[in-house]
Amino acid sequence: MSIPTLVGIEAKTLTSNRITTRVLFSGQAEGDPVLFLHGNWSCATWWEETMLALPDGFWGIAPDQRGYGEADQNQKVNATRGVKDWVDDVVALLDFLNINKAHIVGCSLGGFVVWQLMVDNPDRILTVTLVSPGSPFGFSGTKDEIGTPCYPDHAGTGGGVSNMELIKRAVDKDRTLESTFSPRASIRSLFIPPFVPPREEELLDSVLNVHIGEQDIPGDFVPSPNWPFVAPGIWGPHNATSPKFVSDVNKIYDGRITVPVLWIRGSHDQVISDQSLSDIGYLGMLGVIPGWPGKDIYPPQPMISQTRAVLEKYQAAGGSYKEAVIQGAAHIPFIEKPDEFNAIFHSFLRSMV
Repeated sequence: MSIPTLVGIEAKTLTSNRITTRVLFSGQAEGDPVLFLHGNWSCATWWEETMLALPDGFWGIAPDQRGYGEADQNQKVNATRGVKDWVDDVVALLDFLNINKAHIVGCSLGGFVVWQLMVDNPDRILTVTLVSPGSPFGFSGTKDEIGTPCYPDHAGTGGGVSNMELIKRAVDKDRTLESTFSPRASIRSLFIPPFVPPREEELLDSVLNVHIGEQDIPGDFVPSPNWPFVAPGIWGPHNATSPKFVSDVNKIYDGRITVPVLWIRGSHDQVISDQSLSDIGYLGMLGVIPGWPGKDIYPPQPMISQTRAVLEKYQAAGGSYKEAVIQGAAHIPFIEKPDEFNAIFHSFLRSMV
């Protein structure tokens, strides 16, 4: 399914030495490159308005990442590498475009990729913008600001706790609101009602374009003796973002990278939150998933607190960061509150020129 683009966005199919995928462009190639990395259950389409709003002198670039959109469906995410498949794809794309360094922007799952890019390829980064980023310790299954695992086998994270109704309805190309877990309802849950995104049909197309299967979403899993009795497998995005496969977070603030970081989030985000409705620990505490072993064993993951703690250490090691909270926005502030988002984002970019 090819998704129509806005006027001013150019879509190209490019083949790097890693992957063939669709890449969206805005502005002129002579400008400072700004690379946008999308989140889970989405694709580059979600960035189009943000790309078009970039100030003069910036070149917007947004790929469909491996496992999403029009990326080659034969190229899978090897979760045992954590998010490094995506990082290596980013570097290969920069090389293909002859870009030495870029401003890097990552939302949600894209934030996981940015954390790892800071570890593996600090020399390719001009600035970092994290938008509602996943915790540097991975998604779910950790209990404190230093990312202590709830269980040694990381039970409750990865493919085994995926939303199977959403996945089934995506396979069926469901465009209705018949279920609270339909793809359309899931998009709307990212925002604060009654907001409905202006290009909801295109965003829905992107959800329905997600690659689905045992090596994609939801991925595989293994049984566990620990609640909720499943642990991560080795394939796909949901396993790749498990704390089981996260690299050494300490390398984010070991002094090798000190570029400015902007962290933007919505005040009402229910996806990346210390009380995330996507976190197995919080769902257990609410009674949605039976058998919850309690706060001492499996508390809700303190995602915001973990990110802030890591960025404080980053700043202490010579880097710098600014946290900006957009009031009245949820998980995707650049769509829900574009004027406020762009004012913060553009000021940050201009300050680096």
